[in-house]
Amino acid sequence: MKAELVEQALAVVKDPPILINMVSKRVKQLTSGRAPLVERRPGQREADTALLEIIQGKIKAEYHVVAEA
Repeated sequence: MKAELVEQALAVVKDPPILINMVSKRVKQLTSGRAPLVERRPGQREADTALLEIIQGKIKAEYHVVAEA
């Protein structure tokens, strides 16, 4: 992963563990044949594609609030 893309993605998703999970899940999807949501450059790795998708707002984190009883 390119460090500059990680920094830009952290500006969008503030919580690093959530960002890691988002990238991991998206990499699995891309390697299993799902189409990228952004233009891929030759030689670009799946993790960088996932980060670009997050930076460009193509993928967003979902937060679920658990109500306390």
